[in-house]
Amino acid sequence: VQLQASGGGLVQPGGSLRLSCSASGTTYYIYKMGWFRQVPGKEREFLAHITWTGGSTLYADSVRGRFTISRDKAKNTGFLQMNSLKPEDTASYYCAASVRAGNMYNAWGQGTLVTVSS
Repeated sequence: VQLQASGGGLVQPGGSLRLSCSASGTTYYIYKMGWFRQVPGKEREFLAHITWTGGSTLYADSVRGRFTISRDKAKNTGFLQMNSLKPEDTASYYCAASVRAGNMYNAWGQGTLVTVSS
């Protein structure tokens, strides 16, 4: 499975962005898709995941209520809707998938940069 993340950019505090993650290859083996972010010098932070078939979701406390993860199975695409963005949300955002790997993420997209600044 190959993943392509997109949708990052510059947004003002309080604004919104929607990130997309397009999957290709053996997508029928995807168990879940997750979103992570990383700031240089800091550890990668888990944000949310969604199970590909059932659509069950899980969120990190830091984004619960502001971010919404979803997926369009027909289009093999996952999304991360980000609302009420804060400057501390500035980071590179990555999508990842668990492909026949249980809870382990073994497919990663390239990062898409989100900058929250006035």
